[in-house]
Amino acid sequence: MLLFEDPATTSKIPALERPAFARVAAAAHPGDVLTVSELFRLCRDLVDIHAVRDWCQARGFALRVLSNFHDLAANDATTALLINVITAVGQFQRDLQNELTAEGIAAAEAEGRYRGRPPALAGAQLEEVRSAFAEYGASIAALALLIPAEG
Repeated sequence: MLLFEDPATTSKIPALERPAFARVAAAAHPGDVLTVSELFRLCRDLVDIHAVRDWCQARGFALRVLSNFHDLAANDATTALLINVITAVGQFQRDLQNELTAEGIAAAEAEGRYRGRPPALAGAQLEEVRSAFAEYGASIAALALLIPAEG
């Protein structure tokens, strides 16, 4: 048994394009079982799940999900139904999470508390930094460190 890990991936990169998946593809042989702890740790959406499933089927691999009881690369009507239900629910969950995040951001913006911490400098200090920036071309962050804080 070989273990492949891809801990620092992003949900923006499809499973088949990730470095660890390339290592899996290079090491796998027809008849092997690709086992993942949970389907949505490997795939991020409906399209991604179907792409991985099709990839496994084309190469003769089984796709086992430990949080599931079925070979998701099997080529039968029950598996196709199961994949569609699982992925539809997963996509719904992801879409709902995105909606709630957008609502939270909108509420924070309405209260004026979104987009990071408040500026470290204001008033005369800020103008002094801007002048130094224009004169010397140093970064504003570097210049801000040189100016003593008021207070």
